[in-house]
Amino acid sequence: MSEIFYSDVLIIGSGIAGATLAYRAAEMGLKVTLITRGKEPYEGNSYYAQGGIVTLGEDDKPELLRKDIIRAGSGINNMEAVKVISEEGPKIVKKFLIEKLKIQFASENGKLKYTREAAHSRRRILFVGDETGKAIMEALSSAVSSHQNIKIFTNHTAIDLITNTHHSKDPLEIYRKPRCLGAYVLDRETGEIKRFFSKFTALATGGLGRIYLHTTNPEGARGDGYAMASRTGARTAHMEYIQFHPTSLFHRDADGFLISEAVRGEGAKLLTREGKPFLGKYTEEEELAPRDIVSRAIYEEMHQRGDNYVLLDLASHADFNISSRFPQIHEKCLELGIDISKRPIPVVPAAHYTIGGVLVDTWGRTSLDGLYAVGEVSCTGVHGANRLASTSLLEGLTWGWRGAEDMRKRDTGDLPFEDIPPWKRPKREYYVDPALIVQDWVNIKHTMWNYAGIIRTGRRLKRALSDLEYLSHRIESFYRTARINDEIIGLRNGIRVALLVVRSAIRNKKSLGAHFLKENEEEI
Repeated sequence: MSEIFYSDVLIIGSGIAGATLAYRAAEMGLKVTLITRGKEPYEGNSYYAQGGIVTLGEDDKPELLRKDIIRAGSGINNMEAVKVISEEGPKIVKKFLIEKLKIQFASENGKLKYTREAAHSRRRILFVGDETGKAIMEALSSAVSSHQNIKIFTNHTAIDLITNTHHSKDPLEIYRKPRCLGAYVLDRETGEIKRFFSKFTALATGGLGRIYLHTTNPEGARGDGYAMASRTGARTAHMEYIQFHPTSLFHRDADGFLISEAVRGEGAKLLTREGKPFLGKYTEEEELAPRDIVSRAIYEEMHQRGDNYVLLDLASHADFNISSRFPQIHEKCLELGIDISKRPIPVVPAAHYTIGGVLVDTWGRTSLDGLYAVGEVSCTGVHGANRLASTSLLEGLTWGWRGAEDMRKRDTGDLPFEDIPPWKRPKREYYVDPALIVQDWVNIKHTMWNYAGIIRTGRRLKRALSDLEYLSHRIESFYRTARINDEIIGLRNGIRVALLVVRSAIRNKKSLGAHFLKENEEEI
């Protein structure tokens, strides 16, 4: 019999959204279980966030922040969500990150310093060098790990969400309202599949960048949360809007290392390999244009010239100590033989952030009762068609905080945990051949990059759908007879999420924001 665990709140994922939700819920007396597939609680996209976290600057106000968010999002933002993040978000930053966790954001003479990034009209971004995410997550993870109401399970991978209508042994549950009751979870060390039951379950699993050939995302960002939610029937939205960061380090040993947008915010210029500026041909805002515009400009310039990278020149434009302002970037580049204080950085666009996701309201509630989604895995509607720089950490913080507040107020009544059986393994299990998984991932990544990437056409998307649907049937058959492990779980989720993105892109025939359809091509 597999182990069973009960809690008030089950959180899958431990970035800023999941950890904030865990801490706030625990502070209000709820019993919290937090699971993460990483070996460390803080492992994930939030930890690697370089630029900073949005708040309100000295000459700023919520109305100005709202205006910038909506402009970057091409006006299709959820206005209620934008109001929440612009008014409540900065208050939570002050109350929780600064006053409670004592995070030492950059300051001068006792006053906080603010930086500016693309599409912001003000300096309003708090930062800790170029390791803002690391500073926040180390403090937050320490607070979460030491809280008596929180139990953390590292090295655990969620396989599927448990719902009454799909998993219960009671046939009468099919007539009742669908509800999430927890998750089946793989212990990666022992291979045991456990049942985690909870009154409320929150997905905080991050993004899906790893389904693309080039990405700034860490190894675990393969879309697990989107896939699990979609299998329950929970609504997703805006999955076609994938934001590509304009500048990831181009180096065979860098594996998508991010060169923060703050580098351009502090004056760096993009150049061709011959050293000529080019952004002025594409946008009047040049380096401070929204990310999608800059990414497409780089992509087009590379394509026209036959180059596989462009240059980002900070050395010629910085009037400050580069190694002090960007210590992580400076150190990483030096390890690879690039001194950014003396010469430009070779960069290429890379999949960076999933703007859409599991659709939620302003409290993080999904369309499935009992299930919440917070952080990048969710679609709050804040970002519209394109995310404004450095709003992601603020969104995760805000919805993590609000999700906990909402859970505290809700009464679930009795839930039918006792009717949920243990995980059912196939009668005959086959060990997973790693070569098959590697090759399937190669096919997914290349298909998504070439056909559903920065610039899309109807013909490319149709080809992607055909290729991915064929591959999906093979992977699902493979999964159903495999001895389950983290790799096969990830592959199954990756192909499902790739199809979610492509199908959403095909349905949306309007080129907008991060979903760019090339003109004069066959209609989708």
